Amino acid sequence: MDPPSQAGASAPDGGSTDPSTGWDDGLIARRAMDEEEQPARERSAQAGPRGLDYDAPLRARLDALSELVGLSRARLDSATLAEAGRVLDQAAARRSLSARHTVVAVAGATGSGKSTLFNALAGVAISDTGVRRPTTAAPLACSWSDGAAPLLDRLDIPGRLRRRPLQGPAPDPRLSGLVLIDLPDHDSAAPEHREHVDRMLKLVDAVIWVVDPEKYADAVLHERYLRPLAGHAEVSFVVLNQTDRLPGDSADLVLDDLRRLLDEDGIALGEHGEPGATVLALSALTGDGVEELRDALGQFVAERGAATRRISADLDAVARSLKPVYAAGRRVGLSERAREEFADRLAEAVGAGAAGEAAERAWRRGAGKACGTPWLRLWRWYDALRTGAVTVQGESAPVEEEATARQRVEQAVHTVADEAVAGLPAPWAQAVRDAAARGGEGLPEALDELAVKAALPARKPPRPGWWPVAVLVQALMTLLQVVGGLWLFGQIIGVTEPNLTVPVLLMSTGIVGGPGVEWACRMAARGPARRYGQDTERELREAAAACGRQRVLDPVAAELLRYREVREQYVRVLGVVPQVGGSGLLGPATGGFAVGGSALGGVGRGSGSLGRVTELSTAGR
Repeated sequence: MDPPSQAGASAPDGGSTDPSTGWDDGLIARRAMDEEEQPARERSAQAGPRGLDYDAPLRARLDALSELVGLSRARLDSATLAEAGRVLDQAAARRSLSARHTVVAVAGATGSGKSTLFNALAGVAISDTGVRRPTTAAPLACSWSDGAAPLLDRLDIPGRLRRRPLQGPAPDPRLSGLVLIDLPDHDSAAPEHREHVDRMLKLVDAVIWVVDPEKYADAVLHERYLRPLAGHAEVSFVVLNQTDRLPGDSADLVLDDLRRLLDEDGIALGEHGEPGATVLALSALTGDGVEELRDALGQFVAERGAATRRISADLDAVARSLKPVYAAGRRVGLSERAREEFADRLAEAVGAGAAGEAAERAWRRGAGKACGTPWLRLWRWYDALRTGAVTVQGESAPVEEEATARQRVEQAVHTVADEAVAGLPAPWAQAVRDAAARGGEGLPEALDELAVKAALPARKPPRPGWWPVAVLVQALMTLLQVVGGLWLFGQIIGVTEPNLTVPVLLMSTGIVGGPGVEWACRMAARGPARRYGQDTERELREAAAACGRQRVLDPVAAELLRYREVREQYVRVLGVVPQVGGSGLLGPATGGFAVGGSALGGVGRGSGSLGRVTELSTAGR
């Protein structure tokens, strides 16, 4: 049997030994296997890696920032809230992506050797290196495991710039889940390169800053990147590359100086087990120190906490940037004393004290008219007719008093505004002032109406129980005078018999008793008249205070409450649980928000009757 026949015969038992035949069978088998596994792979790709699961404190901070932005949109401009909105968007986008992958960018200046380090970590020449500068024109990605495509899509890295590391018979398991991004030079002469760097640094989970012995102290690196990102130390690596160019112990000296500069930048160094940036020295060209960086990256990736730490650091940075517009310099709000002073100024402007005095005098005049002698009332009537022209000539005085009352209202609003906005950040202070100004525009007119109502007697003054008795006695005294006078007149004309004793006695009793009764009534009327005046003043004062509270204090209180809400949300963004009860965040001065507030001038025009009560007081004297 020739060899070909033997080969064909052995095929049914164990398959053909022909190399070409065996290769065909294997290819067919692999194709069949690929066709069977394709649906499973598609299902796996559709399911994707499980997204990030933020812990409760981080979720609470993100929710607080979202609430803070929503409450502040009407008070702060969009530029102030832009960074907060970006962090919220990035946190939401990163949360929906793989938690098994950690995206680490390799950033550095021109000629720092970052692409060489990128290739050394990947184990294969992926990124171009050379003398030409800049070498890297666009971000290049290298992923150590599957499932990173959505992350790279988020970074806008096209498929042609996505690579895999060198896969040997035993791939390095330490870097499983690592997605390494080689960035263009941050100091590149091409503006689009710098734009790539700035955009990527906001999206990646961590950064490896590669510096060289010549440019490790470069001002652009420290002032534009390291110092602003000092709060991101836990997701930062700082690598001193090209140590092969340094003779002897120079590498240690340069590394120590680099640590000093980082400390001046405010970057915490992760030494002695403390959280912070990892600082290493290596030579990507010779491989010296690269393994140490591999170990550090492997441990960093295995923790799978870089993404959450990055979001937390972003929240810290946003909180620091928003501090000037949310953090108060002192306890804010209106004290009870400030509200009382505001009410006192409004009462003074509306003439509550003068109205009370006028009401007291009116009550006394009423008592005098009812209990006084008719002869004295005739004299007062005549005197009022005689002095009426003087009152007409003095009609210009109320105009001046109205202007003075308007100024008092404006001053009251200004003063309470200054008290309320003390310590408030500028945007919220302006919101409080605007609320007070809007309320103050119609305040003089509203107080005018109160003054007019106070000037028009709505009811007769109340009369005490002794008033009718005094009126009856005064009428009796008048009757005695009339009877005695008629009796004497009758004697003079001879109608009655001469007898001076009885008529003189009657007239004397009436003449002396009438003023006596009037004096007694005047003394007895002091107490009721004073109480009536005090009641009138209190009613007008309360009405003016209620008007000021409704138009000025309540709108301002609403603004202060809004600030208190956003302040509490801001404290939650900081990761601090606000106090409940007690002095709280804003101090005891905020306890009166129901009526408290602030004000700014800008009250309206026209105060037709603010001085009329004062006019009545002056005219009644």
